[in-house]
Amino acid sequence: MKKILAFTLALMMLLATPVFAAAEEESDLAYVQDKGSLVVGITEYEPMDYRNEDGDWIGFDADMAKAFAESLGVDVEFVEIDWDYKIPELEAKNIDVVWNGMTLTDEVLEGMECSNAYCENAQSVIVPADAADMYKAPEDLEGLILAVEKGSAGKAAAEELGNEITEVDTQAAALLEVSAGTSDAAVIDLVMANAMVGEGTSYDDLVNVMNLNSEQYGVGFRKGSDLAAALNEFFLASYEDGTMQEIADTYGVAVIDQTATETETVDTADAADVAAE
Repeated sequence: MKKILAFTLALMMLLATPVFAAAEEESDLAYVQDKGSLVVGITEYEPMDYRNEDGDWIGFDADMAKAFAESLGVDVEFVEIDWDYKIPELEAKNIDVVWNGMTLTDEVLEGMECSNAYCENAQSVIVPADAADMYKAPEDLEGLILAVEKGSAGKAAAEELGNEITEVDTQAAALLEVSAGTSDAAVIDLVMANAMVGEGTSYDDLVNVMNLNSEQYGVGFRKGSDLAAALNEFFLASYEDGTMQEIADTYGVAVIDQTATETETVDTADAADVAAE
Protein backbone atom coordinates (compact mmCIF):
# COMPACT_ATOMS: atom_id res chain seq x y z
CA MET A 1 0.00 0.00 0.00
CA LYS A 2 2.83 2.38 0.92
CA LYS A 3 4.58 1.61 -2.36
CA ILE A 4 1.39 2.37 -4.29
CA LEU A 5 0.96 5.66 -2.38
CA ALA A 6 4.57 6.65 -2.95
CA PHE A 7 4.27 5.88 -6.66
CA THR A 8 1.07 7.89 -6.89
CA LEU A 9 2.66 10.90 -5.17
CA ALA A 10 5.73 10.70 -7.38
CA LEU A 11 3.53 10.56 -10.49
CA MET A 12 1.53 13.56 -9.33
CA MET A 13 4.73 15.56 -8.76
CA LEU A 14 6.04 14.58 -12.17
CA LEU A 15 2.84 15.64 -13.87
CA ALA A 16 2.75 18.89 -11.92
CA THR A 17 6.30 19.92 -12.85
CA PRO A 18 5.47 21.16 -16.37
CA VAL A 19 2.56 23.15 -14.95
CA PHE A 20 4.84 24.98 -12.52
CA ALA A 21 7.42 25.53 -15.25
CA ALA A 22 4.77 26.93 -17.55
CA ALA A 23 3.55 29.26 -14.79
CA GLU A 24 7.11 30.56 -14.34
CA GLU A 25 7.52 31.04 -18.08
CA GLU A 26 4.30 33.06 -18.19
CA SER A 27 5.84 35.76 -15.96
CA ASP A 28 6.13 38.87 -18.11
CA LEU A 29 8.48 40.38 -15.57
CA ALA A 30 10.80 37.39 -15.86
CA TYR A 31 10.55 37.54 -19.66
CA VAL A 32 11.63 41.19 -19.74
CA GLN A 33 14.45 40.66 -17.27
CA ASP A 34 15.65 37.58 -19.13
CA LYS A 35 15.95 39.41 -22.45
CA GLY A 36 17.42 42.46 -20.72
CA SER A 37 15.19 45.15 -22.20
CA LEU A 38 11.81 46.83 -21.71
CA VAL A 39 10.34 47.77 -25.10
CA VAL A 40 8.03 50.78 -24.69
CA GLY A 41 5.37 51.56 -27.31
CA ILE A 42 4.84 55.30 -27.77
CA THR A 43 3.79 58.07 -30.14
CA GLU A 44 5.30 61.56 -30.26
CA TYR A 45 3.27 63.37 -27.62
CA GLU A 46 4.67 66.35 -25.75
CA PRO A 47 5.05 66.55 -22.74
CA MET A 48 4.84 62.77 -22.23
CA ASP A 49 7.05 61.32 -25.01
CA TYR A 50 8.96 63.47 -27.49
CA ARG A 51 12.47 63.93 -28.90
CA ASN A 52 14.99 66.52 -27.74
CA GLU A 53 17.47 68.32 -29.98
CA ASP A 54 19.77 65.28 -29.93
CA GLY A 55 16.98 62.97 -31.05
CA ASP A 56 16.65 61.24 -27.66
CA TRP A 57 13.23 60.44 -26.21
CA ILE A 58 12.33 62.59 -23.20
CA GLY A 59 9.12 63.60 -21.43
CA PHE A 60 7.33 62.60 -18.25
CA ASP A 61 6.41 59.12 -19.47
CA ALA A 62 9.76 58.56 -21.17
CA ASP A 63 11.73 59.54 -18.05
CA MET A 64 9.52 57.41 -15.81
CA ALA A 65 9.90 54.45 -18.20
CA LYS A 66 13.68 54.84 -18.07
CA ALA A 67 13.62 54.86 -14.27
CA PHE A 68 11.30 51.83 -14.13
CA ALA A 69 13.53 49.86 -16.52
CA GLU A 70 16.55 50.74 -14.38
CA SER A 71 14.73 49.46 -11.28
CA LEU A 72 14.23 46.13 -13.08
CA GLY A 73 17.89 45.99 -14.10
CA VAL A 74 17.15 46.19 -17.84
CA ASP A 75 17.66 48.63 -20.72
CA VAL A 76 14.80 50.64 -22.19
CA GLU A 77 13.89 50.83 -25.88
CA PHE A 78 11.29 53.21 -27.32
CA VAL A 79 9.31 52.16 -30.40
CA GLU A 80 6.84 54.41 -32.22
CA ILE A 81 3.59 52.55 -32.87
CA ASP A 82 0.33 53.08 -34.69
CA TRP A 83 -1.95 54.00 -31.77
CA ASP A 84 -4.86 52.16 -33.35
CA TYR A 85 -2.91 48.87 -33.09
CA LYS A 86 -1.45 49.21 -29.60
CA ILE A 87 -3.13 46.07 -28.23
CA PRO A 88 -2.08 43.79 -31.16
CA GLU A 89 1.46 45.17 -30.84
CA LEU A 90 1.48 44.07 -27.19
CA GLU A 91 0.03 40.67 -27.91
CA ALA A 92 2.56 40.03 -30.68
CA LYS A 93 5.35 40.94 -28.21
CA ASN A 94 6.62 43.65 -30.54
CA ILE A 95 6.46 45.85 -27.43
CA ASP A 96 6.22 45.09 -23.71
CA VAL A 97 4.25 48.12 -22.58
CA VAL A 98 2.16 51.04 -23.86
CA TRP A 99 3.31 54.12 -21.96
CA ASN A 100 2.17 57.26 -23.70
CA GLY A 101 -0.40 59.29 -21.82
CA MET A 102 -2.95 56.54 -22.38
CA THR A 103 -6.49 57.15 -21.15
CA LEU A 104 -7.95 54.30 -19.13
CA THR A 105 -10.99 53.68 -21.34
CA ASP A 106 -13.20 50.58 -21.20
CA GLU A 107 -11.47 49.26 -24.33
CA VAL A 108 -8.03 49.70 -22.77
CA LEU A 109 -9.04 48.12 -19.46
CA GLU A 110 -10.58 45.13 -21.25
CA GLY A 111 -7.66 44.60 -23.63
CA MET A 112 -4.69 45.25 -21.34
CA GLU A 113 -3.40 44.69 -17.83
CA CYS A 114 -3.24 48.27 -16.60
CA SER A 115 -1.35 50.09 -13.88
CA ASN A 116 -2.92 52.34 -11.32
CA ALA A 117 -3.88 55.78 -12.67
CA TYR A 118 -1.04 58.30 -12.36
CA CYS A 119 -2.27 61.47 -14.07
CA GLU A 120 -5.56 63.38 -14.48
CA ASN A 121 -6.62 64.32 -18.01
CA ALA A 122 -9.54 65.48 -20.15
CA GLN A 123 -10.42 65.72 -23.83
CA SER A 124 -10.07 69.33 -24.98
CA VAL A 125 -11.44 71.13 -28.02
CA ILE A 126 -8.80 73.23 -29.79
CA VAL A 127 -9.79 75.97 -32.26
CA PRO A 128 -8.12 78.98 -33.89
CA ALA A 129 -7.67 81.75 -31.33
CA ASP A 130 -9.50 84.29 -33.47
CA ALA A 131 -12.64 82.10 -33.44
CA ALA A 132 -12.59 81.17 -29.75
CA ASP A 133 -15.52 83.42 -28.77
CA MET A 134 -17.82 81.39 -31.03
CA TYR A 135 -17.50 78.20 -28.96
CA LYS A 136 -18.77 78.23 -25.39
CA ALA A 137 -20.56 74.84 -25.14
CA PRO A 138 -20.52 71.47 -26.98
CA GLU A 139 -23.65 72.40 -28.97
CA ASP A 140 -21.69 75.30 -30.50
CA LEU A 141 -19.44 72.73 -32.21
CA GLU A 142 -22.24 71.41 -34.41
CA GLY A 143 -21.20 71.16 -38.05
CA LEU A 144 -17.46 71.48 -37.39
CA ILE A 145 -14.94 69.03 -38.85
CA LEU A 146 -12.93 67.65 -35.93
CA ALA A 147 -9.37 66.32 -36.28
CA VAL A 148 -8.58 63.38 -33.96
CA GLU A 149 -5.88 60.76 -33.47
CA LYS A 150 -6.85 57.28 -34.68
CA GLY A 151 -7.88 54.95 -31.86
CA SER A 152 -7.68 57.69 -29.24
CA ALA A 153 -9.94 58.85 -26.44
CA GLY A 154 -10.24 62.08 -28.43
CA LYS A 155 -11.78 60.17 -31.31
CA ALA A 156 -14.30 58.54 -28.94
CA ALA A 157 -15.23 61.94 -27.48
CA ALA A 158 -15.63 63.44 -30.95
CA GLU A 159 -17.83 60.55 -32.07
CA GLU A 160 -20.16 61.22 -29.14
CA LEU A 161 -20.63 64.74 -30.47
CA GLY A 162 -21.72 63.34 -33.83
CA ASN A 163 -19.44 65.60 -35.87
CA GLU A 164 -17.62 64.78 -39.08
CA ILE A 165 -14.18 63.45 -38.17
CA THR A 166 -10.76 63.59 -39.80
CA GLU A 167 -8.51 60.82 -38.44
CA VAL A 168 -4.76 61.38 -38.32
CA ASP A 169 -1.82 59.39 -36.94
CA THR A 170 -0.97 61.56 -33.91
CA GLN A 171 -2.43 64.29 -31.74
CA ALA A 172 0.31 66.61 -33.01
CA ALA A 173 -0.99 66.01 -36.54
CA ALA A 174 -4.50 66.90 -35.33
CA LEU A 175 -3.20 70.29 -34.18
CA LEU A 176 -1.50 70.76 -37.54
CA GLU A 177 -4.85 70.16 -39.25
CA VAL A 178 -6.42 73.06 -37.35
CA SER A 179 -3.44 75.36 -37.75
CA ALA A 180 -3.45 74.69 -41.51
CA GLY A 181 -7.20 75.24 -41.75
CA THR A 182 -7.96 71.76 -43.11
CA SER A 183 -10.04 70.94 -40.02
CA ASP A 184 -12.14 73.32 -37.94
CA ALA A 185 -11.09 72.02 -34.54
CA ALA A 186 -9.13 69.23 -32.87
CA VAL A 187 -10.00 67.05 -29.90
CA ILE A 188 -6.82 66.19 -27.99
CA ASP A 189 -5.65 65.46 -24.45
CA LEU A 190 -5.70 68.37 -22.00
CA VAL A 191 -2.17 67.47 -20.90
CA MET A 192 -0.93 68.00 -24.45
CA ALA A 193 -3.06 71.11 -24.93
CA ASN A 194 -1.51 72.72 -21.86
CA ALA A 195 1.96 72.13 -23.30
CA MET A 196 1.41 72.91 -26.97
CA VAL A 197 -1.33 75.51 -27.55
CA GLY A 198 -1.77 79.11 -26.48
CA GLU A 199 0.55 82.03 -25.87
CA GLY A 200 4.23 81.09 -25.68
CA THR A 201 3.76 77.59 -27.16
CA SER A 202 4.34 75.92 -30.53
CA TYR A 203 0.76 76.83 -31.54
CA ASP A 204 0.14 80.32 -30.22
CA ASP A 205 -2.56 80.74 -32.90
CA LEU A 206 -4.68 78.01 -31.29
CA VAL A 207 -6.57 77.89 -27.99
CA ASN A 208 -8.42 75.38 -25.80
CA VAL A 209 -12.09 76.47 -25.57
CA MET A 210 -13.58 73.62 -23.53
CA ASN A 211 -13.04 70.22 -21.95
CA LEU A 212 -15.52 67.52 -22.90
CA ASN A 213 -14.92 65.11 -19.99
CA SER A 214 -12.48 64.05 -17.29
CA GLU A 215 -10.14 61.06 -17.54
CA GLN A 216 -7.11 59.37 -16.03
CA TYR A 217 -3.89 58.06 -17.56
CA GLY A 218 -2.50 54.58 -16.98
CA VAL A 219 0.14 52.26 -18.40
CA GLY A 220 -0.82 49.10 -20.30
CA PHE A 221 0.77 45.65 -20.46
CA ARG A 222 -0.26 42.32 -21.94
CA LYS A 223 -3.41 40.92 -20.34
CA GLY A 224 -2.47 39.05 -17.17
CA SER A 225 1.04 40.54 -17.06
CA ASP A 226 2.72 40.76 -13.66
CA LEU A 227 4.58 43.86 -14.88
CA ALA A 228 1.52 45.96 -14.02
CA ALA A 229 1.82 45.08 -10.33
CA ALA A 230 5.59 45.70 -10.47
CA LEU A 231 4.93 49.15 -11.92
CA ASN A 232 2.35 49.93 -9.25
CA GLU A 233 5.00 49.15 -6.65
CA PHE A 234 7.48 51.38 -8.49
CA PHE A 235 4.91 54.20 -8.78
CA LEU A 236 4.32 54.11 -5.03
CA ALA A 237 8.03 54.10 -4.17
CA SER A 238 8.86 56.88 -6.64
CA TYR A 239 5.96 59.00 -5.37
CA GLU A 240 7.02 58.56 -1.75
CA ASP A 241 10.69 59.38 -2.39
CA GLY A 242 9.82 62.42 -4.54
CA THR A 243 11.18 61.11 -7.84
CA MET A 244 7.78 61.11 -9.57
CA GLN A 245 7.03 64.67 -8.47
CA GLU A 246 10.47 65.88 -9.52
CA ILE A 247 9.96 64.50 -13.04
CA ALA A 248 6.41 65.90 -13.11
CA ASP A 249 7.69 69.37 -12.21
CA THR A 250 10.21 69.18 -15.06
CA TYR A 251 7.45 68.71 -17.64
CA GLY A 252 4.56 70.56 -15.99
CA VAL A 253 2.50 67.44 -15.34
CA ALA A 254 0.09 67.00 -12.40
CA VAL A 255 0.31 63.49 -10.94
CA ILE A 256 -2.12 61.51 -8.80
CA ASP A 257 -1.23 60.73 -5.19
CA GLN A 258 -0.02 57.14 -5.37
CA THR A 259 -0.35 56.60 -1.62
CA ALA A 260 -4.12 56.85 -2.10
CA THR A 261 -4.21 53.95 -4.60
CA GLU A 262 -4.20 50.24 -3.95
CA THR A 263 -0.97 48.62 -5.16
CA GLU A 264 -0.06 45.00 -5.66
CA THR A 265 3.37 43.88 -4.46
CA VAL A 266 5.67 41.90 -6.74
CA ASP A 267 8.99 40.54 -5.56
CA THR A 268 11.23 41.62 -8.43
CA ALA A 269 14.18 39.78 -6.91
CA ASP A 270 12.27 36.51 -7.10
CA ALA A 271 11.32 37.27 -10.69
CA ALA A 272 14.96 37.89 -11.54
CA ASP A 273 15.85 34.50 -10.06
CA VAL A 274 13.22 32.89 -12.27
CA ALA A 275 14.61 34.66 -15.33
CA ALA A 276 18.13 33.50 -14.52
CA GLU A 277 17.15 29.83 -14.32
